Amino acid sequence: MKKSLVVISISLLMVFTTFSQRKEKKYVIRTIAFYNLENLFDTINDTAINDEASPMMELKSNRSFVYWDKIDKLASTIAQIGFDKAHTSPAIIGVSEVENLSVVEDLVKSKHLIKKGYGIIHYDSPDKRGIDVALLYQKRYFKPVHHEVFNPNIYRDNFKVYTRDQLLVSGYLDDELIHIIVNHWPSRSGGEAKSRPLREKAAYQNLKIFTQIRAQDPSAKIITMGDFNDDPINSSFKKVLKTKAKKKEVGLLDIYNPYEDLYRRGFNTLAYRDNLNLFDMILISSPLLDKGDKDYTTYKMYQAKIFNKRFLTDKKGRFKGYPFRSFSNGGYTGGYSDHFPVYMYLIKENK
Repeated sequence: MKKSLVVISISLLMVFTTFSQRKEKKYVIRTIAFYNLENLFDTINDTAINDEASPMMELKSNRSFVYWDKIDKLASTIAQIGFDKAHTSPAIIGVSEVENLSVVEDLVKSKHLIKKGYGIIHYDSPDKRGIDVALLYQKRYFKPVHHEVFNPNIYRDNFKVYTRDQLLVSGYLDDELIHIIVNHWPSRSGGEAKSRPLREKAAYQNLKIFTQIRAQDPSAKIITMGDFNDDPINSSFKKVLKTKAKKKEVGLLDIYNPYEDLYRRGFNTLAYRDNLNLFDMILISSPLLDKGDKDYTTYKMYQAKIFNKRFLTDKKGRFKGYPFRSFSNGGYTGGYSDHFPVYMYLIKENK
C-alpha cells in the first residue's frame, strides 16, 4: 500500500512539473535602435548651409537615382532591425547624418516603412554642414509628451564649434514613461587626442540632461544613444559619464553601457583607415537594467546587439567585412552606410 502511494505521489509531481513547464511566461518585446545614415542629403542645394560638401552634392550625375536608391536601402534595413524577436521594425529609432526633415519624411514613406506609421521628431541643428539627428517612432507604441534640443556650446581656441544638438524626447512606451537622448558627438577631425576635449564637453552636456530629468524623478528610465565618435573605453564615457560595464556595479544613478563588453570582445560598428571602432551605442539608466532578479513586470533591457548582417558588409577588396558604405572616392558605391546600426530589446511580462 505504501508503495502505491509513493508511485502516485511521484506521478502527480511529474504531471505538475510538466504543466508548469508548459505554462511559459509571455513577454511584450520592443526594439530600440540607432542608425547613422551616412550623409542622407537631398539633391537640392541649400544656400543656408554648406551642403555642397556632402557626397550627394559632389556627384556629377544621377543624383536623383542615388538618392532614392539610398532611401530604399536604408528603409529596408530599418524594417529588419529587431524583426526576428519583435516581429516588427523598431518601436523607436534614433538617426544621425540627416540633412533635414524632408529626407526623414521620404525615409518613413518608403514602401518598407509606410505601413508602420512612423512619427518624426526633428530640429535643424547649427552644424555648418547641415547634419542633424532625429527620432522616429511607431505611433501605436510610443506617445511623445515633450521634446527639446540642447547644444553643448563647445568652444575651441575661442571659436564656437557648431556641432549637432542633443535631442531629448520624453514619452510613453506603451504605458511607461521613458526619456531618449539622440546624439552625434564631434568628430575626430584633427586626431583623437586633439579633438578629445570636444567629446568630453558633449558628454558633460549629456550628463546635465540626465541630471535635469532625475531632478524630477530619480528613478527615471533614460536611454542615451548615438554616434559618439568615441569607443566605450574613452574618457568621455569612463571619466565624464562614468559608465559601468558590469551589471553588479550599477547603482541607482549610474549609466550602464552594454557595448563596452562587445567592444572588448572585438566587435565594431565602423572601420576607418584600418582601425576598428565601436562608436554607435545605446546606454541606459539603472531602472532599465535587469540585475539578475528577472523582474520584468516593467520594461527592462533584454539584449543589446549590433545589426551587422552580411548584406550590410563589403564583400570584397581591401575593405572586405567593413560596413558597406554608400559613398567612396567621390562616387556612389550602391552600399548602405559606413556604420552598422545598433539595437536593444526591451521586454516586460504580458499580463
